[in-house]
Amino acid sequence: MDGMHGDVANSESNDESLQNKRPLVIRALRRSSIRRKIAEYLFNISPSSSYTSEIAHHVKTTPTNVLGAIRGMDSRYRKDESLLALNIVEMRKGGKDMKLYAITDFGKQILESLRKE
Repeated sequence: MDGMHGDVANSESNDESLQNKRPLVIRALRRSSIRRKIAEYLFNISPSSSYTSEIAHHVKTTPTNVLGAIRGMDSRYRKDESLLALNIVEMRKGGKDMKLYAITDFGKQILESLRKE
């Protein structure tokens, strides 16, 4: 079997696991206005990405809250409900040690479905 078929199978099982996460993702976005605002902001600037303090400025919160929502932090932002863990946001490397965040295709699908509700 060539590598292409394996990639298609992995892609399909990954899509399936993302769809299984959908209810958890929607619940996490509804429970946290900060998570939702961050996802919305990244959706609006897509395909560009942004860094923590810029996101914080646009969603009117602190960089600490942004990091908590994106990566998880103590009990306030559970790691398993972080935007990274839920596959809504991805981290990209910027210049020297700079971490940028962008919305994923899955994140776009979720926000589009929430906007229709």
